[in-house]
Amino acid sequence: MKLKLFFGLLLLSLCPLQLNAQQKYTISGYVKNSTNGESLIGARIYVNKLQLGAITNVYGFYSLTLPKGEHEVLYSFVGFNIVKKGIVLDNNITVNINLKEGSTLDAVTVTGKEKQHQSTEVGTVTLDMNKVKSLPVLLGEVDIIKTAQLLPGIQSGSEGASGIYVRGGGPDQNLILLDGVPIYNANHLFGFFSVFNADAINSVKIIKGGMPARYGGRLSSVLDIRMNDGDMKKIHGEGSIGLISSKLMLNGPIIKDKTSFMISARRTYIDILAKPFIALANKNTAGSKTNGGYYFYDVNLKLNHIINKNNRIYFSSYLGNDKFYVDSESQYQYFDQNQTTGKTYKDEQNLGLQWGNKIMALRWNHQFGPKLFSNTTLNFSNYQFKTGVSSKNWEEGKEDTPFENFSFAYLSGIIDWGGKIDFFYYPSPKHKVNFGIGETYHTFTPGASEIKTQFNGGNDIEITFGSGKTYGHEFYAFIEDDFKLTKRLSANLGLHFSNLYVRQKHYAVLQPRAAFNFKLNEKSSLKLSYSRNAQYLHLLSNTSIGLPTDLWVPATDSIPPQLGHQVSVGYFRELPKGFRLSTEAYYKTMDNIIEYKEGSSFFNTTQSWEKMVEVGKGWSYGAELLLEKTIGKTTGWIGYTLSWTNRQFDNLNNGEVYPFRYDRRHDISVAVTHKFNDKIDIGVVWVYGTGNAVTLATQQYNALPSNGNQWGNQTIEYIEDKNGYRMPAYHRLDIGVNIHKTKKWGEATWSYGIYNAYNNKNPFFLDFGYIKNNPNKVLKQTSLFPLIPSISYNFKF
Repeated sequence: MKLKLFFGLLLLSLCPLQLNAQQKYTISGYVKNSTNGESLIGARIYVNKLQLGAITNVYGFYSLTLPKGEHEVLYSFVGFNIVKKGIVLDNNITVNINLKEGSTLDAVTVTGKEKQHQSTEVGTVTLDMNKVKSLPVLLGEVDIIKTAQLLPGIQSGSEGASGIYVRGGGPDQNLILLDGVPIYNANHLFGFFSVFNADAINSVKIIKGGMPARYGGRLSSVLDIRMNDGDMKKIHGEGSIGLISSKLMLNGPIIKDKTSFMISARRTYIDILAKPFIALANKNTAGSKTNGGYYFYDVNLKLNHIINKNNRIYFSSYLGNDKFYVDSESQYQYFDQNQTTGKTYKDEQNLGLQWGNKIMALRWNHQFGPKLFSNTTLNFSNYQFKTGVSSKNWEEGKEDTPFENFSFAYLSGIIDWGGKIDFFYYPSPKHKVNFGIGETYHTFTPGASEIKTQFNGGNDIEITFGSGKTYGHEFYAFIEDDFKLTKRLSANLGLHFSNLYVRQKHYAVLQPRAAFNFKLNEKSSLKLSYSRNAQYLHLLSNTSIGLPTDLWVPATDSIPPQLGHQVSVGYFRELPKGFRLSTEAYYKTMDNIIEYKEGSSFFNTTQSWEKMVEVGKGWSYGAELLLEKTIGKTTGWIGYTLSWTNRQFDNLNNGEVYPFRYDRRHDISVAVTHKFNDKIDIGVVWVYGTGNAVTLATQQYNALPSNGNQWGNQTIEYIEDKNGYRMPAYHRLDIGVNIHKTKKWGEATWSYGIYNAYNNKNPFFLDFGYIKNNPNKVLKQTSLFPLIPSISYNFKF
């Protein structure tokens, strides 16, 4: 009955709510930045007299239907000067607008381009990239994920980590899109930095609840990240030189006002800085040497070509890789029995760990008419993780015939080929309809091990075991309408259908979505949303820092997909002097989530992952408060989250409910930037969070050997409750100062920062061990990041 009612409301929303005999026409076009030709996402088009308006989509396109006659149309975007344009409407017309960056208002820190209380979006924020770059960060590395962690409802996993846990969900439950293509592992440097180079990013939209129907495949959140299109006017660039990495971004026209490019690259030089120390360590080691290091790099590329006024194509690509390695060589001599004749032998050992993402997307935008716009995408995504060890021994001069050659490799990853087409239909100013279909072909390698051995130059012996490849087809279709029911009440109703075919098993899930906004007055509103979500992926993890050993695995014939429901309600109010307040409460359930069985882990490489997991459920509820200041020299926000997150598995913790590892009762963040003048601005961040829940043994005892005659040395630990202990609370103050100087060639900025300014010893992990002058084991805390200063040089030209 409820589903029939939902269908009825959805169909009703697609019909005109008012019949008007007055003749109407449509203005449509693109809103762009006049300086570089970049599309402005979320720009507002509004007619005050009629109180009708529209918002540009993710490609900068808008459509607005108005009565025949003369109108004054306002075009606006945060941080840009408003354009007023008089239009005589007696036919469908195209109006492309270029907005100039303004000097009277500072850019909004975290904002929806439409006034927040007027939108049907719930739990949604947009990050301003200028403010992201102004806030202090670890080692001076600007990171959009770490900025997102400062928002209520979004938590970091552990000290310094770039993973996010949204409203009690796991890191696998976040749909991270780069130009519409999923990124499966968003971590560099073992989770301490994200893969997103801020210089290459145009916009970041985060959805924590009330997920619209156009998004699917995850339970908790969406991070919709769009790369810069490239400057259509002139070539320019920006970059930085920091303590551990440098980066450079260039963009400009290939054909002015028709074709543009954007390319950015970043690389760490930790491995280069470590070489002198490694050489010094090898200096006095005769006959042997060791070499090792770690680095990551990433490259973003985007091409943008305007074919004609109705057609445009884009090509986007990302390539990133992390590599950790240790290589050692040694030699020794072996003498015969008489100690007269010696032979020299060499030994080589290698240890490696690497992971990375490759994505590509080819998109075609087509405008059928003033009211219908489409985007067609072909995409490819490849995430691979590999770790291994090898050793080789040979007599000098006989390297081709080693007497021992051994290697072990562990492989894991996901390869996707996909296609989709989305339509944007604007039947009237009161309706904005979005619908589309898509399909993805997945190839999963949950974990395959390979051993190769060779003796005395003979044939290789190869053994492969573990989980083999799994193939799956994922199809989806959706429709949604964002519309006005009355002057005060607006809604977004949608339906998302998805289907997975894997191992001759079909999973099909219908996912209704609904969001309502009731305007209390011109300054405030109440919002309500509900969403049902299905997820055909799982992440197997028994670490706390987002290592690449976390394995992506699919729903199979024996492991069902994750299912979730979320309800949220909120109050939003615009306050004087650029302040605004938002409060939200939510309740979320998660079914068919998985965890390793007791004693199982990534290192059980001989067993299929499906035999190592338990299937259970989780739920989360809480309240969030966000107070923002969006205008003026001082901008920023204060966020607070009160939440509870639990898990329950029949065969874990004796079937009892236990808190999720990242159940955090209280979470507070303060992020403020202040602009003294055009030369100096500062950023301050302070965070506080209840300690993570961890599992610790409460007793230990010696094991009795099988003969029963004496006590052995083996100890067994007794755990009373899973995640029954709390780490100490986490809190930290970061301070950053940016000094800008205008040069003949552009602008230079020196950025100085202090991470953990008052040097608080925050817990990274806890374990039992011994301390000086105490014969008993005690609980010890390991801290990772003390006070860390940073400096970087940034430039634009």
